[in-house]
Amino acid sequence: MTQINPHYQKLQAGYLFPEIGRRVKEFSAQNPQAKVIRLGIGDVVLPLPEAVRSAIKKATDELGDPKTFRGYGPEQGYDFLREAIAQNDFQARGAKIEADEIFVSDGSKCDCGNIQEIFSLDSRVAVVDPVYPVYVDTNVMAGRSGHYQDGRYANFVYMPATAENNFKPAFPKEKVDLIYLCSPANPTGTVLDKKDLEGWVAFAKKHEAIILFDAAYEAFITDDSLPRSIFEIPGAREVAIEFRSFSKTAGFTGTRCAFTAIPKDLFAKNEKGEKVSVHALWHRRHCTKFNGVSYPIQRGAEAVYSAQGKKEVTSLIHYYMENARLILAGLQQTGLQAFGGIHAPYVWLKTPNGMKSWDFFDLLLSKSHVVGTPGAGFGPSGEGYFRLSAFGFRENILEALSRIKNY
Repeated sequence: MTQINPHYQKLQAGYLFPEIGRRVKEFSAQNPQAKVIRLGIGDVVLPLPEAVRSAIKKATDELGDPKTFRGYGPEQGYDFLREAIAQNDFQARGAKIEADEIFVSDGSKCDCGNIQEIFSLDSRVAVVDPVYPVYVDTNVMAGRSGHYQDGRYANFVYMPATAENNFKPAFPKEKVDLIYLCSPANPTGTVLDKKDLEGWVAFAKKHEAIILFDAAYEAFITDDSLPRSIFEIPGAREVAIEFRSFSKTAGFTGTRCAFTAIPKDLFAKNEKGEKVSVHALWHRRHCTKFNGVSYPIQRGAEAVYSAQGKKEVTSLIHYYMENARLILAGLQQTGLQAFGGIHAPYVWLKTPNGMKSWDFFDLLLSKSHVVGTPGAGFGPSGEGYFRLSAFGFRENILEALSRIKNY
């Protein structure tokens, strides 16, 4: 009989968000009269901006004309989008990233999970704890994890981020090869400042490590003096890869478009000790396993950078960040400890009375009919915490807060 990949059986339980969905579905079946308000998964609710929709429609019409029809596009993305990304997201902020260092994809989740494929299975992985589960699970699937015990995988280096250290992890004390960082952080909502990132770049250079920097929520940073890209830090081109997404920024969760920036200055070593271009390896992998994002969607993404697009996207972000402000203030008024919500669309709260996070999930669902995300699903240091998402309609946010306060 065919054998399965044994590393898949090391994965713990189900993936976090499907498990949430299962519990909510079961509760709703048993309580059909209950109006459940979902503040768990980070999915947007507001419509795509008009500038984006118009661009997609126009591009779709082009596909209906033999003179403007397009088939397969370049796997790395069309030049018009790669150039817009490089100019607006990087060069405008002093970050030296060129268009041909941008790889357009169908989601930063995919890129964050797939990037590990080009590195040796012997690579030692460091993750902030709590952390977006994809970083951990994809490395488990690949075979880097070792055995699982007491909430941790033996071969991973966990960097706790809790209230005690202001949710900013300390540098690993042992040798690591790949370092996953997320800023603004999912789930804690913490943002790394320039000094923090300078420290990480220096650490990576000293120890010849590579930083895998997830900046999917950079558009939610409210203080313009804070870096939005790790490439705003001198020397980062030699040690970092950055992941970005249009999903939360411009509402592309259903249309799928993101990108990864890999500088040509970034190198790793092969088994002979020879330097190898990471950019070239990812280019090869991208061409082999990906056929590119559709032309209409890339035109829609390009429209994000138009004057109208920027105005409409800013409006979306302000809406969600006002939700975050309301959630943070509302929870604090109840006496709960709550964090984040200032530079990120997530609020990270301490569960009351030392309650386990999944127990708090069940309690909040059953008593208030509100869905959040248990902190334990993000790693062992997430136990005792709980995440609420600001991606919701204002009236639902206010209703959820009212229910929580009343309870």
